[in-house]
Amino acid sequence: MTKIVALVPMRHHSQRVPGKNYRLLAGKPLFHHIILNLMACPEIHEIVVDTDSEPIIDGLHKDFPSVRISGRPQYLRADSISMNEILAFDTSQVEADFYLQTHSTNPLLRAETISKAVNTFLNNFPVYDSLFGVTRRQVRLWDQLGRAINHNPAILLQTQDLPPVFEENSCIYIFTRQILLDRRNRLGERPLMFEIDAAEAWDIDNELDFKIVDLLFKQQEQTN
Repeated sequence: MTKIVALVPMRHHSQRVPGKNYRLLAGKPLFHHIILNLMACPEIHEIVVDTDSEPIIDGLHKDFPSVRISGRPQYLRADSISMNEILAFDTSQVEADFYLQTHSTNPLLRAETISKAVNTFLNNFPVYDSLFGVTRRQVRLWDQLGRAINHNPAILLQTQDLPPVFEENSCIYIFTRQILLDRRNRLGERPLMFEIDAAEAWDIDNELDFKIVDLLFKQQEQTN
């Protein structure tokens, strides 16, 4: 059986949204949402939370005792440390055939979407050696020198007719430890882009994101 471990890094300190990972969102600490959705995925064999946060550790012990806690070493806690270095440590702590990494800041990511990503990857491996989540964008893009990237300014196409570009949305990565060590990157030589609807792909990075996602949750509750 293919063993898939979910890795969810959660720092205590947040530069732009204080206490972000354990702040209440739609009535629950933010990190609860992604943990609940991962637990609903039968493809995930184990969930590992990498953290240096006492409130998160206490919350996991209380509400999610089956989740494995990987204490983040002091030398990996600085803001300047690359996520790839943190993941290299995490993958050394628990063995798996493949690792799926997501974030607590992706609370709208549905369990069904995570399961679909895993199965899509497994069905296409080894033609593709890794997977990452993307969001389709059909907008007029320009570079820093004012040059059109994905359109001809002399031909004013409607945005829905523009060739799509894809934004890496940080919602899902699937990779092996060997790829991570060899390339110092979650993406291998042949990564598969997995499209995620923009409604699910919110990544909370600032106060405005937090307020918008909280509102979206409230709208979902009213609809349900």
